[in-house]
Amino acid sequence: MKQTFFGLAIFLLIASMTSCVVLSPKKYKGLLAKQDSLSNGWLESQYNNQKLEAMLAKLRKDTASINGQLNDLNGKYAEMGGNYAKLKDNSSSQISKLSGDLKAREKRLKEVEEILRKRDEATNQLREKLQQALLGFTKSGLSVDIKNGKVYVSLTDKLLFPSGSIVIDEKGKQALTQLATVLKEQPEINIAVEGHTDSQKINNLGQIKDNWDLSVLRSTSVVRYLTEVEKVEPVRMTATGKGQYQPLSPNTNAENRSKNRRIEIVLSPKLDELYNLIKQ
Repeated sequence: MKQTFFGLAIFLLIASMTSCVVLSPKKYKGLLAKQDSLSNGWLESQYNNQKLEAMLAKLRKDTASINGQLNDLNGKYAEMGGNYAKLKDNSSSQISKLSGDLKAREKRLKEVEEILRKRDEATNQLREKLQQALLGFTKSGLSVDIKNGKVYVSLTDKLLFPSGSIVIDEKGKQALTQLATVLKEQPEINIAVEGHTDSQKINNLGQIKDNWDLSVLRSTSVVRYLTEVEKVEPVRMTATGKGQYQPLSPNTNAENRSKNRRIEIVLSPKLDELYNLIKQ
């Protein structure tokens, strides 16, 4: 429609000019060429205008999409910021709590270490006292050692009992009397008496059926002597029999079997303070 109107306007312009001026064929052709050029330019501008409008529409659509994405990202960023703040608060609380727990544990650890130090110190002092008190019996098969924080007084059966007997002989009583003197000065010490035998079977010992019986009865004989004769508090005493099941050496010869036939008096400091601390 616009093209037709534009052509008509050109025609009228030419007609008006021809009414006044007679155009030469050359000028007339020039005007027609100019008309064609203007017409083509108009069409091209219309096409370019359509392309620009399409691009503008696409840009507007893309801009709207980007704005939507931006708003979505801003929302997620704000949410992450809130979560980070909560996490930071929680982390601070957790760190504070863990720091408090760690300090409490360090305090308890130091207390336990101090109690164990005192135990080891007391154990060493007790061993020294026993070694001095029982020095005269070391050649007769008596030894004093420390194992696992406890003092072990080991007496071979020949120091305490006649062969196959559960009755303490005089030399054994002398050793136990010396031992009891130290024990009565150490009321904080618990006392466990353990009987041990070799692996040889027992024959013709009346009511003593086997090595279990012999180890238990020898252990109780020592406990009775310490409590009834030497007046060591019974509440501190424990008597057990281990039979042949905890030998010091393989029962392969007479010397080793003699070492395995023994009474072990295990002395351990009372650790009520430590146990109460652990329970907390």
